Amino acid sequence: MPTDWLGWKNLLAEAIVQIEIAVCLGLVLLAWSMARVLRRRADIRTGVGRLALHLSFPIAAWILVGVGNFVMRHLGYAHAVFTVAGRLAFALIIIRAIELMLRQVFARSDWLRGVERYLAIIVWTVVALDLIGALPDVIEWFDSLAFHLGKQRISVWLLIQGVITIVSTMMLAMWAGGLVEERVMRSRRLDTSVQAVIARAVRALLTLVGVLVAMSLLGLDLTTLSVFSGALGVGIGLGMQKIASNYISGFIILLDRSIRIGNLISVGNERGEVKEITTRYTVLQAATGVTVIVPNDALISNVVQNETYADKNVRIAVKIQVGYSTDIDRALEILVESAKVHERVLHDPEPAAYLVNFADNGIDLELGLWIYDPLQGSMGIRSLINREIWRRFKEEGIEIPFPQREIRLLNAEPRLQANEAG
Repeated sequence: MPTDWLGWKNLLAEAIVQIEIAVCLGLVLLAWSMARVLRRRADIRTGVGRLALHLSFPIAAWILVGVGNFVMRHLGYAHAVFTVAGRLAFALIIIRAIELMLRQVFARSDWLRGVERYLAIIVWTVVALDLIGALPDVIEWFDSLAFHLGKQRISVWLLIQGVITIVSTMMLAMWAGGLVEERVMRSRRLDTSVQAVIARAVRALLTLVGVLVAMSLLGLDLTTLSVFSGALGVGIGLGMQKIASNYISGFIILLDRSIRIGNLISVGNERGEVKEITTRYTVLQAATGVTVIVPNDALISNVVQNETYADKNVRIAVKIQVGYSTDIDRALEILVESAKVHERVLHDPEPAAYLVNFADNGIDLELGLWIYDPLQGSMGIRSLINREIWRRFKEEGIEIPFPQREIRLLNAEPRLQANEAG
C-alpha cells in the first residue's frame, strides 16, 4: 500500500484501480440497499432492532468488500483499494457501535452528541494515520513518553491502552446489561417486581464481570480486590449503614412484592402512585403532580397503606350534616341517589348512607361509596357528589345547618339604668 501522496496518485491513475473503485462503489451501494430492506423489517423498540438499524450498513459493506477483495486477489489483482474500503467500513462499524452503546447506557442529551462527535473524529484520525502508514510512528512516540513508578515503567501509550480497555469493557457490559434488562422488562410472564430484581441483578453482575475482565486485560492482580472489599466493609460499618439499608430494603420490596409498580400507597404524609422501584428508593407520583422519592428503608420500617394491594376498589366516605327538622329517611335516600348517578361509583357493593351521630348543631350523616379507579384521585368524585347533594337538598328544602350561638344578658335592664343615672 502506498505511504505517500505520489504513490497514491500513481495508483489512482491505473485503469485497473479505477475499475476496482467502481466495483467497491457498487458493493457499497448493494450493502446500503440490503441494510435499507433490513431496517424496514427491524423493530427499533428492541435491542436487536436498534442493532440492525445502526450496524446493518457498515457490517454489510465490510463483508461485501472483504468478499470482493478475496475474489480480486484470486484473479491476480492485489491493489489496495479493497483494503482501504474494508478499513473504512470497519471504522464505521466501530463508530456506530460506540454510538449505540452510549445511547443505550445514557439518555439522549446535548453532551452525548458532543461525545459521539469527538469519538468519531478520533476513530477517523486513527484510520487516516493507519492508511498513510504513520500510525506505528505515533504509537512509538506515545510509548517513549514514560515515567517510572517504583520498578514499573508507565508510558502514555500504556495509559491510553488502559483507558480504552476499561471504558470499552465497562460500556460493553453496561450495554449488554441494558439489553437483558429491556428483554426481561418486556416479558409478560413475570411480575413487574420480579422483572426489576432480575434486571438489576443481571446488570450488576455484568458490570462486575466487566470490571474483572478489564483488570485482567490490564495485567492487574485480582487478589488486590480483597483490600478493596475490606475497605468497603469498613466504610459500610462506619458511615454507609443507611445506604446499605436502603439497598437491602429495595431488594426485599422487589422480592416479597408487597409494593408493586402501579400501586397507590401512603407512607407518612406522602401518598401517590408507585411509578418506579429502584434498589435505593421508590418514586411516587402524587395526585398534585409532584414526584416524591421515598427511601426504601422508610417503606420497610414504617407502616405503609397500600390501597391497591389486593383489590383496586376503594371506599370513599362523604360526610354531611342536616338539621333536626329534616326527614332523615328522605335525606338518606337522596344521598344514595346522588352517588348512583356518577359512572365512577360501583353498583356492587352499592352506595349506602348512615345516620352517624346526633351533634350539637345537627344530625351527622355519612355516604359510603366504592370506586374502581383510585389512581384517578378522589377529590373530583367528592366534589361532584357534594354538588349533587347540594342541588337535591335545595329542591327538597332540606337544611344544612351551620353553628349558631344565642347570647342572653341576665339582669341587663337594672344595670343599664344604673349606668344612665351615673
